[in-house]
Formats: sequence, C-alpha cells, structure tokens
Amino acid sequence: MKFNWGTGIVVTIIAFIAFIMYFVITMSTDNTYSHDLVTDKYYQEELNYQQEIDAEKNANRLKEKVTIEKNSKGLKIEFPKSFTPRNIEGKVFLYRPSNKQLDFEIPISISKSYLLVPEQRLVDGRWNMKIFWKHKNTNYLIKKELVY
Repeated sequence: MKFNWGTGIVVTIIAFIAFIMYFVITMSTDNTYSHDLVTDKYYQEELNYQQEIDAEKNANRLKEKVTIEKNSKGLKIEFPKSFTPRNIEGKVFLYRPSNKQLDFEIPISISKSYLLVPEQRLVDGRWNMKIFWKHKNTNYLIKKELVY
C-alpha cells in the first residue's frame, strides 16, 4: 500500500475523531469534571432575587455594620449593638464552592450580640457566606467571601 496525500488526510481525520471521542467520553464519565449548579432550586431563588437586593440595601444603610472575625473557637459574627439579640431571626449559610458536601446552614438564635460558627465545621479554604436576618420586620442580607 502506498502512503500518499489522500491516505494521510484520511488517517488525520480518523485520528482527530478518535481524540474528540476520547475527550467527550472522559469528560462525561469522570467525576473530577462534575460541576453542579450553585443550588438545586436555581429558578425558585431567581424569583426571590429582588428581595435579596432590598435586604442588601438595608444592610448597607446600617450605621453599625456586622463584623466577622476569626478566633480560636471559630468564626464570630457580631451583630450591631443597637439590635436586641432576642429579636434577631434568620440564618447563616456557608457555601463551599469546591465541595457541595461541606455546605451548611446555621439558624440565628442568640442571647448575646454575636453568633459563633464552630471551628470544627469549617475546613481551611474559600467559603461564600450569606447572613440573612430579620429585625423588627426589616430584612437584612450580607454576602461575604472569606478564606478560613
């Protein structure tokens, strides 16, 4: 068999198709390339987005801001002193972009002006935090990215 331009082009096309098939099969079956949506209820959360915008504006208008600091016991979230701790209701949601299994939510139920997220729940790395709370029928929302 003689190897000429026509044979070379056919071999090249077959090799290219084999490479693309290998790539497609590898990407669709390998779990390391699995990327999920941020949330399973994506469309439902999209409908509530305007409420989130309003709650963020309310939080930005506060004279005394919420502070987040890392200490030896975990992550301390301190609410403004002007708020009565018993009247604060809400939740803290910590989202780990690299691992869905590490995500968790803590309800806000405090007697002092701060909430402590235990250190054993937090793995070193990047976290996205949403603090949503309500005080006297006003909603507040803070979104932070932090590295623990």
